Amino acid sequence: MKLKKDATKEKLRGGFYTPEEIASFILRWGFNGREDMDILEPGCGDGVFLEQIKSGDYNYKSLTAVELDSDEARKAKKVKLLKSKVYNTDFFAFFEDTKKKYDLIIGNPPYIRYQFLDSHQKEEAEKIFQMAGLNYSKLTNAWASFVVGSSLLLKENGKLGFVLPAEILQVSHTETIRDFLTHFYNKLTIVSFKKLVFPGIQQEVVLLLCEKNNSKTHLIEHIDLKNASELIKQNVTRFKSPKKKIDYKTNKWTYYFLDQEEIDFIHNLKQTKKIPLLNEFAKVEVGITTGSNKFFTVPLSQVREYKLETYAKPLVGRSVQVPSVIFTPKDWRENNKIDARSHILILPRKKELEQNFGVLDYIKQGEEEGIHEGYKCRIRDEWQIIPSLWVSDALFIRRNNLYPKLIINNAKAYTTDTMHRVSIDNDVDLKALIASYYNSLSLAFAEICGRSHGGGVLELMPNEAENILIPYDKKNSSLLAEIDDLFRSGANIEDILKRTNKEILKKNYGLSQKEIDLAEGLRVKLSSRRLNRGKV
Repeated sequence: MKLKKDATKEKLRGGFYTPEEIASFILRWGFNGREDMDILEPGCGDGVFLEQIKSGDYNYKSLTAVELDSDEARKAKKVKLLKSKVYNTDFFAFFEDTKKKYDLIIGNPPYIRYQFLDSHQKEEAEKIFQMAGLNYSKLTNAWASFVVGSSLLLKENGKLGFVLPAEILQVSHTETIRDFLTHFYNKLTIVSFKKLVFPGIQQEVVLLLCEKNNSKTHLIEHIDLKNASELIKQNVTRFKSPKKKIDYKTNKWTYYFLDQEEIDFIHNLKQTKKIPLLNEFAKVEVGITTGSNKFFTVPLSQVREYKLETYAKPLVGRSVQVPSVIFTPKDWRENNKIDARSHILILPRKKELEQNFGVLDYIKQGEEEGIHEGYKCRIRDEWQIIPSLWVSDALFIRRNNLYPKLIINNAKAYTTDTMHRVSIDNDVDLKALIASYYNSLSLAFAEICGRSHGGGVLELMPNEAENILIPYDKKNSSLLAEIDDLFRSGANIEDILKRTNKEILKKNYGLSQKEIDLAEGLRVKLSSRRLNRGKV
């Protein structure tokens, strides 16, 4: 965890300057011809939105801006707008004191992690959540409190337009915010970008456009643009009428990247329960948390140097070490040949190592490097003894590039938390389960269930992996050797799926060719968007 004393001023303030074209677009959407609005910007920074209001010659009833940083607030005040007031204060304090309601709330809230907030800010942020009937956690970023607090300051027919981190779409700790927004607002539009829009910052953002209108309908829409420059030519009427119904059983907004036919297809699969979930056949758990992979995972050369043979056990720790869907003893030996970190050290108590000077030297070296002072190590009775050591039937790679792999662990190798451990239920055919996973529908659901990170990496946590649809059939066992051969020969995933879809989806589960094509289209659409995200 990064400590507050080590953070930069920018990180503590949580401010990233909004590109002018984004601020201009949000204002065009927000005003939409009105001239009688009370407007609030809860974190105005140096005044980008204020400058755009001035240059756009907008008329309004009143304009209130709030900014905690005194230097930024001073810049914002220099914009000199009529009927406006810039408050140099904390939004949380402003929220507590104000009795006013607003027609339009705009801005780019600060992205400040919980640990970087002071104790008073944490208390006030939690109060805002409590007022909205929401649970507050230590994973809650400051922007989330701005979203909830600002929503509570809206009039009955009000609009909110914010620049937010793309984590709002998919990560588990923002699920509370997604649920709040879909119930609180009648119209939601998400604007995403295929390219990064903050110069020099690896932070994907979305525009969230929200509207209350006292109706009983709750609709949502997703619009994907190439970059922020495309906002200039957008007609804001396109963003006024979302059409997709909100599915309250779906906890990720990446769902709405799909068109209605694709959404209906997924909804029908879930409703009919025609295809079971992975958790009906197996349990997915995190891999081993060593406390320091650098120390506890070692190549063969290091095993020999320190005479660690007695305590070095087979390990697979990285996706590049797994060439196919079966990880074999031969694969493990090949990793040894290239001196990969293919061993994990399972060390006993120090009193049992009195005569093993090589291991003692290795432990001493670790202590000189401060390994024993790391949190996961120092809370143990003896820091060098790793807990929760067991080998699983199969492995699921946690972070993936092209697609996530589910692998048979024939090498009986341990794995770190870079992979998940998969334990198969007693009555399940392991080979059939692994083969059943390699089809367009399961890989599409991996995209839906997971979340993407910078560089296009797809990550799935254990509970997310367990929610992947798996068209399991014992007859699929006969496909495994062929799938393994295809992977080892370098076949691309599209060619593999053409073969497996016919057997797994069409023959054994009775899906039509149209349904199979929909599943493949889903997979390609979601993975392509993820992989292309952030590319220049």
